Amino acid sequence: MANTDEQTPGWTYLMDMDGVLVHEEHLIPGADRFLAELQESGTPFIVLTNNSIRTPRDLRARLLKSGLDIPERSIWTSALATATFLRNQRPEGTAYVVGESGLTTALHDIGYVLTDNDPDYVVLGETRTYSFEAITTAIRLVERGARFIATNPDATGPSRDGSLPATGSVAALITRATGREPYYVGKPNPLMMRSALRAIGAHSEHTLMIGDRMDTDVVSGLEAGLQTILVLTGISTRESVEAFPYRPTVVLDSVADLVGRTADPFA
Repeated sequence: MANTDEQTPGWTYLMDMDGVLVHEEHLIPGADRFLAELQESGTPFIVLTNNSIRTPRDLRARLLKSGLDIPERSIWTSALATATFLRNQRPEGTAYVVGESGLTTALHDIGYVLTDNDPDYVVLGETRTYSFEAITTAIRLVERGARFIATNPDATGPSRDGSLPATGSVAALITRATGREPYYVGKPNPLMMRSALRAIGAHSEHTLMIGDRMDTDVVSGLEAGLQTILVLTGISTRESVEAFPYRPTVVLDSVADLVGRTADPFA
């Protein structure tokens, strides 16, 4: 049970974006009031997404259209987590990137040179238009010894017309061709959570993770030492929770249920 003693520092909130705050471009009812309460009380929070396509600035603009005013500094993407990982592993390295501006900008910002000439890494992220030529180049570079990194293992992503192939599916293609598995940085790797915590100077002991998926949000929160809240506005259901060998700290219908109790969410 969470410690709710008055001397305990206040909670820091990590939360997934899609399925928790928004569905596609539509606000989940009550998400605006929930975030407003966090902001009014000065509660630290950060919004996480495994999607690496957009920069935090782009995501802020997208969320504003949905009715959510979230500062850039409070948005953490798998592209930022990947850049942080690479900066720590091999500062000022080189990479061949299959991805869009969210990923290329993050790598440029840490001083990486993007090249197809004997790069240190092949870095794979989402793109709306995967190029067969780019994937072929990635395969050949991995075969020649480039280290293989992927922003996240998500096999599909949503669209208005149905599922789209995402990073995990293309990574599987490269793996099948090369025999080399990538290192995935995004959820469910708890590294994603830890890099977000460091980005805002928070400590796991007083941090909780809100997500809509047992197999990514909840498990990565648990493995990072966080309290976890599963909301039922996305993928997982009360019934599907029972299929997993681990459980969230709390299951709620929506983040709207936290309005009025963000200071003591486990009371």
